[in-house]
Amino acid sequence: MPLRLQAPKHGSMFQTFSAPSSPADAADRVRRLRVLMTKANIDVLLVPRADEHQGEYVPPSAERLKWLTGFSGSAGLAAIGTRSAALFVDGRYTVQARTESDPRLFELPGLARTKLTPWLSEKLPAGAIVGFDPWVHTGGEIERLAAQLKAKGIKLKPTARNLVDRVWGRSRPRAPEGPVVLHAVKYAGRPAADKIADLQKRLKDERQDAVLLTLPDSIAWLFNIRGSDVAHNPVALAFAIVPAHGKAELFLAPSRFAKDARSEIEGLARLSPPARLPDRIKALKASPKRVRLDPETAAAWFIAALGPRSVVRAQDPCIAAKAVKNAAEIRGARAAHVRDGAAVTRFLAWLDRVQAEGTLDEIGAVEALERFRREAKELEDISFDTISGSGANGAIVHYRVNESTNRRLAAGELFLIDSGAQYRDGTTDITRTIAVGMPTAEMRERFTLVLKGHIAIATARFPKGTRGIDLDPFARRALWQRGLDYDHGTGHGVGSFLSVHEGPQSISRAGMAQLEPGMILSNEPGYYKEGAYGIRIENLVLVLPAERLPGSDRETMSFETLTLAPIDRRLVVRELLSRDEIAWLDAYHARVLSVIGPEVDADARAWLEAATAPI
Repeated sequence: MPLRLQAPKHGSMFQTFSAPSSPADAADRVRRLRVLMTKANIDVLLVPRADEHQGEYVPPSAERLKWLTGFSGSAGLAAIGTRSAALFVDGRYTVQARTESDPRLFELPGLARTKLTPWLSEKLPAGAIVGFDPWVHTGGEIERLAAQLKAKGIKLKPTARNLVDRVWGRSRPRAPEGPVVLHAVKYAGRPAADKIADLQKRLKDERQDAVLLTLPDSIAWLFNIRGSDVAHNPVALAFAIVPAHGKAELFLAPSRFAKDARSEIEGLARLSPPARLPDRIKALKASPKRVRLDPETAAAWFIAALGPRSVVRAQDPCIAAKAVKNAAEIRGARAAHVRDGAAVTRFLAWLDRVQAEGTLDEIGAVEALERFRREAKELEDISFDTISGSGANGAIVHYRVNESTNRRLAAGELFLIDSGAQYRDGTTDITRTIAVGMPTAEMRERFTLVLKGHIAIATARFPKGTRGIDLDPFARRALWQRGLDYDHGTGHGVGSFLSVHEGPQSISRAGMAQLEPGMILSNEPGYYKEGAYGIRIENLVLVLPAERLPGSDRETMSFETLTLAPIDRRLVVRELLSRDEIAWLDAYHARVLSVIGPEVDADARAWLEAATAPI
């Protein structure tokens, strides 16, 4: 029988393994949706993977795309026509989308931002109507699409109510209403009152009367609150209006706060039921006030409701401020990564012992890793559903194991495990690729090419003004020279006991934000051979302040690697590494042993000593 652990002593698993909706369900759901579309005089309906807050992750009540199509990825959009339909996903999800959706129902044209307009233009005649729910699309998204379709004579039409919700009916889950708690200043580093005062000063300086905040993580950061409305993301689904003068207004039910927390929050903001938000927006429109709103993160409904005279288009001011961690958050991140590194190291040592038995499966590995993290007794949650991919499943970039896809770790294959944790003092995200038995020469070669890219990012020095797009090729060069690549970004920003994916910073082809000291990003190049195996090596890195090296002409910044766990030496082809790359790997492993060794038991330390030996 497959090896499984008992449920953790401290509670149930943070991750479940039930199979997603069957693709077979989609045909009837799409048929019923088309009936409503015809009644509403809509030729194509857009169904994004989004909710009213436009965050990357959504509660079960907003999983409309998954319910309708079967596709469970965290990014995508369906276009449902009266006779044809398409599912648009990015490079992380092409394999997954083919598996989870019905190919007889849904075409897979590619990226929505580049393929949606051509698809609509091909399928629709002039005068056709494309329907959308203005609450689940950003204002910028709708404006760009409207401009593109105008030349084709195709019009956009907002729906008064979400049509998928009407088909979903009573079986749709209720909206979350979990408790909201305070995030202590010792972790946040700054009182919420100070953050609000800084924001109000900025509004005054820029002659704006108020700002409308719609992103849950921005609101969590600004008010120093945390919630549980979205799986693995400690946020409450809320809106806020912060005026340049006077008290902020937070749209959250007061009953969701404990008495002490409510008292403290009410010292900062007026608590209002979410149902009052539309009336407040109408009042702002009727006033002469200029309201700052981010068209790339706020729902299109707000732009329409406020009107062009009231709206000041500018980025959510919390985004950039939140991305640069203060001293307390940096201390917390380092402490969290030591704690997490010890748990991951104990897991890897255990994995090496049990994999030879041939009984461990993907779910068993997830259960074990969570158990090791829980034993530190400071785990609040995992930071996302663990990606536990054995063999061909590892080639599915954002694979999520369930009871129907679960497979054993088999000799001669690679095992990719990408996981993270939420601690009060920090958020972690780490990927390791493990050799199960004897790897092939090709596996070792391609792992080493990925490692070279990882080291290139880890050791990069770069001047002020450098963007993620400038660094992204560093990670790909070794792969490119062999005609290889990967279809995802090299790195994303990471929050502080917040979202594991945080902007504006990224290391990617879309990474236009400048990197600043205090930002935390992932460093995760990879390689994926469909149907065979996947490789990814991920550590989190902290951008360090600029310094002038001896003999240099200008100051440059660099990265500190935060993640501490061994990289599988069995997959490294030493001859493919330069002298400097070997030195980095040996120094990194020496640091892992020095810091993590004292945090683990004797058996794990003995394993760690061998796993971190110089190559």
